[in-house]
Amino acid sequence: MGIGRLARVGCGAAVVAVVLAGCGGPSQVGSAMIVGDRAVELAGVQTTIDAAFAHRADIAAQAGQQIADADIARYVVSREATHELLTEAAARAGVTVSEDAVDAAVANTEDQSLRLDRTLFDGAELRERASDHELAIALAERYVDRLAVTVDVAAATSKEEADAKARALAAGGAEEDRVLADQRTAQAGQTYRAATDPESATTVVFGVPAGRVVSFEPSPGQGFWLVVRVTDRRTDAPAEGPPAAGSIDRSTLAAIGERIAQPEGGPIEINPRFGVWDAVRMAVVAPGQESGTVLAP
Repeated sequence: MGIGRLARVGCGAAVVAVVLAGCGGPSQVGSAMIVGDRAVELAGVQTTIDAAFAHRADIAAQAGQQIADADIARYVVSREATHELLTEAAARAGVTVSEDAVDAAVANTEDQSLRLDRTLFDGAELRERASDHELAIALAERYVDRLAVTVDVAAATSKEEADAKARALAAGGAEEDRVLADQRTAQAGQTYRAATDPESATTVVFGVPAGRVVSFEPSPGQGFWLVVRVTDRRTDAPAEGPPAAGSIDRSTLAAIGERIAQPEGGPIEINPRFGVWDAVRMAVVAPGQESGTVLAP
């Protein structure tokens, strides 16, 4: 059993379907979120949210149903968090995108990757989203041939079983040995490469540092959970075969780029008025609606 071509769980249009469940005070006064050691000002994010609210009718028409303001706000905050991650990762890698590339992304209405953003944003805000999209693609193009993870994998049929196995893998010792000894449901030391399995590279398995244990449901509602301990994560693995970026569609490249950026920015803490950060989906969700867990050893 391996990871295979896991269903994409990245942030996308589905995030606007999340239902609001309560609110609370800010985690830090005046901040919408804290990404690593950087606080993102609440006032600026709120201005973007208010601008997006002006497109309620458009997003409702696109979704085929009325969308709550809280769900639109969560999408905006999710994209702001991803913007912070991409900006940090691109700066560290020395990756930039030209204004011409951003112009082309804004003009390319056939690219479905920005469909929701085109509905919600105008002007400079849409350009920022397009720039983020191009940065994510550029990161993927830079690293996709050398991005690889080595993992221990275990399957589970319920959240409770998955959580128990995740705790065992995080703790190590005899409990870890017991989980991995069952060859019907577990395999140790499996290596997956983004170049040959790009769909898996869009998942959280490629988006956490080595040592983390991830428990998540690849296809929600199917009663199948994966527990994955990442024992090694490399962006400098020797390339195998011809360059892969040209054979991967731009939407998938962008999702891979976001996973490349995910470990770079540090932990994310969201102002509770918006919800909590779900690292599995790279999205802000209502408390209790997280689609999985990430444990440190």
